[in-house]
Amino acid sequence: MKVPKHHTLIKRMRDARIKKLTPKCTPLAASLVTASRGGSQLTVKDHGKTRTVYVPKDLKEEVEASIREHRRIKNLLQEITHLELARIRSYAEEKRQRGKRL
Repeated sequence: MKVPKHHTLIKRMRDARIKKLTPKCTPLAASLVTASRGGSQLTVKDHGKTRTVYVPKDLKEEVEASIREHRRIKNLLQEITHLELARIRSYAEEKRQRGKRL
């Protein structure tokens, strides 16, 4: 992602990503592993321990979609964080340069 230099352009990019944060389905922070008998298992961290849950075949697609949604939201949040930090830096730099011109 290329970040522009001006803080208002950065803010526009950030706001566009914030609008995309609305989940399309229930996000699920887990991993899906194919079990030996053809089914699937879901692994989740719960209070510092890894828990495993069996996922029936007919729910596998729904669970995969939920995991993808969690990753999409996680990536968006990371981009929003980078843009907000860049906006703060560019705003401070711009203000500093305006002070030198006066």
